[in-house]
Amino acid sequence: MLRWIIFVILYVTLGIYTLQALRTVTRFPVVYYGYMLLSLLVLGNFIYQFTVGDNSGRVLNVPKSYAFGFLLAMLSFKAITIIFLFSEDIFRLLSGLYLKINGTPKVFNLPERRRFLSMLALGIAALPFSSLLYGMYKGKYNFKVLKYQLEFEDLPDSFDGYQISQISDLHCGSFDSRKKIEYGVDLINKQNSDLLLFTGDMVNNKAEEMLPWKDLIASLKAKDGKYSVLGNHDYGDYVEWDSEELKSNNLEELKDFQREMGFHLLLNESRYLTKGDDKIALVGVENWGRGGFKKAGDLNKATENIKEKDFKILMSHDPSHWEDEVLKHPYHYHLTLSGHTHGMQFGIEIPGWVKWSPAKWRYKYWAGVYEEMGQLINVNRGFGFLGYPGRVGIWPEITVITLKKKAIS
Repeated sequence: MLRWIIFVILYVTLGIYTLQALRTVTRFPVVYYGYMLLSLLVLGNFIYQFTVGDNSGRVLNVPKSYAFGFLLAMLSFKAITIIFLFSEDIFRLLSGLYLKINGTPKVFNLPERRRFLSMLALGIAALPFSSLLYGMYKGKYNFKVLKYQLEFEDLPDSFDGYQISQISDLHCGSFDSRKKIEYGVDLINKQNSDLLLFTGDMVNNKAEEMLPWKDLIASLKAKDGKYSVLGNHDYGDYVEWDSEELKSNNLEELKDFQREMGFHLLLNESRYLTKGDDKIALVGVENWGRGGFKKAGDLNKATENIKEKDFKILMSHDPSHWEDEVLKHPYHYHLTLSGHTHGMQFGIEIPGWVKWSPAKWRYKYWAGVYEEMGQLINVNRGFGFLGYPGRVGIWPEITVITLKKKAIS
């Protein structure tokens, strides 16, 4: 309760400070009252959702995620406005003290300067505010198809030109538009790839989140089949279960759902994909993540039925596994496919110019293709979203990878 009281006091204080900027810029009361009403509605909804709302899991459901998203947008607006105004107040205070110490009787007051700074602050604050709202309204379903052509010297000849579609991090418990998901699924199928690989996090909290979307996900198709692995959210670790049996049953239900939808779920297993006399090894490990994330992945177990010299594609949900374990493994993994980071769902990407997200502060390999020690990894930015119900700058991704035989020069 004390935390809520402190939070409300801080929120209201920030709101009053921002209200001063609005009063400086405009004299229309409807603007003040509209701002105050909106601010209070956002606060009230947030408190309601996180105190009375559904508590089926620690990962936010749809109503909670929207409450969080609107609060985040409002706080960003207030915070940026206050940075400008507080800096001005500090400047005025120091200037006033200087004039008083020097015996100058003149009162330091520059109303036009204050008005200009208020307009500047509100204008700049409107940018993240509107961006966060756009991310919630359209950005989260702004699906992008990213295509890569990757060359390998030892790719079997029959697989030259072989096309793989990778999707990751569906987080079906966050979906709120069947029409948009239908569009995304259709976009995946339109790639007409030879193989479809899903690299984990089908749900947020529980297997039952799949039920409204099961038929849609089942309609995904690829010529040589669909394969999947588990992500950290798929194990039910973010729910306070009444018993271990219920938790175990939830995981088994999710596995059954994936199989019913036509996925070959690889649980520290491998399969050979064949074309003519050639074959490549597809390896799938359970989740292995740095820090407190589940470490169920077992490369040795997953590769016990394949050979060291096989051309290998590894599916592993968390890219920290590639950095900490895969690169050090005795086997050479030509291509690893991961997800997990979502690119933090926020950032700036201009191909060939800028690629930045707060995700880089946590993950060295956070989005796109990287190469280390002659091995490649693609970190998919995710199909869905989690927590904040939107995306800004880091759009939902469908990866299409074409394997090519590197020409001998």
